[in-house]
Amino acid sequence: MQLKRLADLFEYTRSSRIKTLVGLNAVDSHSLKAIAEAVKLGFVSAIITGDHTEIQKVCLDSGIDVRLFRIIHAGSEEEAARFSVQQVRQIPDSILMKGLISSDKFLRAILNKEQGLIQPGAVLSHVSVIDNPNYHKLLIVSDVAIIPCPSVEQKLVMIQYLKKMAMDLGILRPKIAIITPTEQISPSLVSTIDAAEIMKEAANGQFEPALVFGPIALDVAIDAESARIKNITSEVAGDADCLLFPSIDAGNIFYKTNTKLCRAEQAAVVMGADVPVVLSSRGDSVITKLNSIALAALLSK
Repeated sequence: MQLKRLADLFEYTRSSRIKTLVGLNAVDSHSLKAIAEAVKLGFVSAIITGDHTEIQKVCLDSGIDVRLFRIIHAGSEEEAARFSVQQVRQIPDSILMKGLISSDKFLRAILNKEQGLIQPGAVLSHVSVIDNPNYHKLLIVSDVAIIPCPSVEQKLVMIQYLKKMAMDLGILRPKIAIITPTEQISPSLVSTIDAAEIMKEAANGQFEPALVFGPIALDVAIDAESARIKNITSEVAGDADCLLFPSIDAGNIFYKTNTKLCRAEQAAVVMGADVPVVLSSRGDSVITKLNSIALAALLSK
């Protein structure tokens, strides 16, 4: 089954095994509400690290049943991070979720060489699923939050993450667009040179069964009329499932334009660690956090 809209994600996820979510310093109401709802919906069981008294108070004030969680008391953010990573390393089918902690501290815990959750040489990348009512299907995009200016080598890995995400959502032959300002290869635009390099790997079958095309401008990737006007005949043109952005600048602006101006729903995870990671922002809504938990549960093997 191919997932058509994020509203279908919950039912799609419930068909898999219940995973264990570890909420790292999840002492804020948005995180606790989302985790509680995920537990009630049957995606996950939950462990929360953080100040025990604070968690109980937030639950009481927010009408959350604290009995839905197992709480591991931590006296500081650093201690919560250490306890959370320990739990994830010990528990099969687990997910790590960022609570009320800075992204720097959160990522530092994941990247710790001795006790972290990443293999040597692995690439961490943020992958978002966007449900924009003005597009005819879901869009899977990367990277909007972690890699500032990815190299060709990093982009090759990011394409594999996009492909995996798409296929886990039921898309058997993902159409992946390498986004650039233009379809023309120009020495002054590094993104187009990178795209040409990536297409050499695509020609060798590296991304099968995905179909990868670039360089391609955003309008051509998602709008069939623009593709016809520009005479771009790739199957990706006008029908992309996945967008690989040339930099975090482009990706982040696209993401926030979708969420703030288009009222698109979204879910997001960090891929490349030993387990799916929910890197939610303090400004994310409860539904965004819940969507992201469901997506991480789907990806957890």
